[in-house]
Amino acid sequence: MKVFELLNENFILTEFKSIKKEDAINELIDLYKNSDKVIDIEQVRKAVLDREKIMSTGVGKGFAIPHGKTNAVKDILAAFGKSDEPIDYEALDGKPVNLIFLLVGKDNLVSSHIKLLSRISRLMNKDDFRQRLVEAKSAEEILKVFEEEEKEYSDV
Repeated sequence: MKVFELLNENFILTEFKSIKKEDAINELIDLYKNSDKVIDIEQVRKAVLDREKIMSTGVGKGFAIPHGKTNAVKDILAAFGKSDEPIDYEALDGKPVNLIFLLVGKDNLVSSHIKLLSRISRLMNKDDFRQRLVEAKSAEEILKVFEEEEKEYSDV
């Protein structure tokens, strides 16, 4: 499994409506409101926001990876969004973010969840990759950027 295989154009936002942390996270979660992968969207929201209360998932370099685990999903959920306006995310480096990747896994798929978080972090640590995401104009372009970058990686 690769990160880009978890995404599709329906789960990519090319511009957040909000510049507030919790609202931006909710925008990504809400993309799954009518998904058959979700048993209870409010439990998904609770899992992600509860995890965020422990420590900010704004990891620095303008990037955040809100995530959580819950049995309120049937499969791994992934969504990505970006914003031209900086989002005050309480990131570890104290700077706002403009790229957010949401990952929600099942409680019993801990190993896959950790491997995917690691892969996403590794991808987002690359300055040129982040820049290509910022410059992408459509969900299709964003998906292509992920796919091209992951060509060199093995499956998680």
